[in-house]
Amino acid sequence: MPQSPRTLILWFRKDLRLADHAALAAAADEGFRILPLHIREPQETGTGPLGAAQAWWLHHSLEAFAASLQGLGSQLILRSGAAETVLAELIAETGAAAVFWNRRYDPCGIAIDKALKAKLIADGVEVRTFAGQILHEPTKLKTGAGGHFRVYTPFWKALDNSGEPPEPIPAPKSLPAPGHWPTSERLADWHLLPTRPNWAKGFEPEWQPGEDGAHKRLAAFVKSGLKGYRTRRDFPGEAHVSKLSPHLALGEISPASLWYATRGLSDDYSSEDYIHFRKEIVWRDFSYHLLFHFKDLATKNWNNKFDAFPWREAPHLLEKWQRGQTGYPIVDAGMRQLWQTGWMHNRVRMIVASFLIKDLLVDWRCGERWFRDTLVDADPASNAASWQWVAGSGADAAPFFRIFNPVSQGEKFDPDGAYIRRFVPELKDMPNSFIHRPFDAPLLVLKEAGVSLGKTYPLPIVDHGKARDAAMAAFQGLRGE
Repeated sequence: MPQSPRTLILWFRKDLRLADHAALAAAADEGFRILPLHIREPQETGTGPLGAAQAWWLHHSLEAFAASLQGLGSQLILRSGAAETVLAELIAETGAAAVFWNRRYDPCGIAIDKALKAKLIADGVEVRTFAGQILHEPTKLKTGAGGHFRVYTPFWKALDNSGEPPEPIPAPKSLPAPGHWPTSERLADWHLLPTRPNWAKGFEPEWQPGEDGAHKRLAAFVKSGLKGYRTRRDFPGEAHVSKLSPHLALGEISPASLWYATRGLSDDYSSEDYIHFRKEIVWRDFSYHLLFHFKDLATKNWNNKFDAFPWREAPHLLEKWQRGQTGYPIVDAGMRQLWQTGWMHNRVRMIVASFLIKDLLVDWRCGERWFRDTLVDADPASNAASWQWVAGSGADAAPFFRIFNPVSQGEKFDPDGAYIRRFVPELKDMPNSFIHRPFDAPLLVLKEAGVSLGKTYPLPIVDHGKARDAAMAAFQGLRGE
């Protein structure tokens, strides 16, 4: 008698997609009956959504993914609890003989998976794990001396010289179902969406979570945003950014799919444009490389010299920064864009981070935590690495004395004030010459624009010139120790 197909539990984590999913492809190719599973692990494990904004995204992403599975004759089973407990229960319920998953690279996730794999194998369950969340796994790329990279440029060169990533795997056409379906929890009972108030209502017109939304956004970016990316990506009022980071964060699209979307483009595209786009993808890889080798990247200075930095305890200034009430329009526009849409333009992220760290002298970890909770693209590696980069405390960091001037940055990258007018509407009638520095505008100009400083729009909470001097003095004191 021919042996009936074995049941396999396919554990989906932050890889909510059908295309270019190595574990799914292997399970389908080998004829398993596939039971798709997503586990809501305990919050203290740090393996789920990083914050409230990403929880909103996860809800919609799971909805979209469940619908995609139904289209293949399958279902998505939702369970809550420690992974070891959930998997043991499902194996007992279904007689599953194997568990497959795509690997994750955050320290907590690695520790859970390592122990879990050993336990399952000891219990006689086949376990196989696969790559696919980043282009190259942290253990693969090494320096000439055999160590890990601490500087981005050599890392980029090593990755670029290592050959093209494997070509993306097409999504399966159907999925064999298990003999019976176990019960699933209701997504609504996970309470991932905000209510009373629904602070995420501004997210809905901005985003389409899910694999279909990811591929639509990629196609739109290649068609109309990639051309000119090298020179125009720093201008927040323009459309030369991909906005694919939230989709990458939940694994709705693979980085290899982004890489391959830039192949074979016509002569209308400059190689500088797609190379710089690829470098942004590789920054994510580099961040995971750093996190893999320094698990406390989000909480400890990479450069321990910064442990003695005299950060200021200023909760009132931190709150004004969080609410976009600093009196510096480009900073306020960025912080309000974050609150309204769950996302912020990358150039502006650097500006607001520099302002918090170097104008307000507030510890970079306060900013990292705020971004972690409010970004739909919150990522444990990129978020931490980027904040340490701006602070000067990280690997290959910007030097501390690189202090962004919020006025000149706004004038350079938002010259006509389009970005400011969208997110700081109380300044919409200010002339271009003063929209980035309303505190310098004559009273008549302010009156004609309907702006009353200190009432309709705040006065600056710090003087940038004096704040810069104070930051440099603190840094010089650090260097002298």
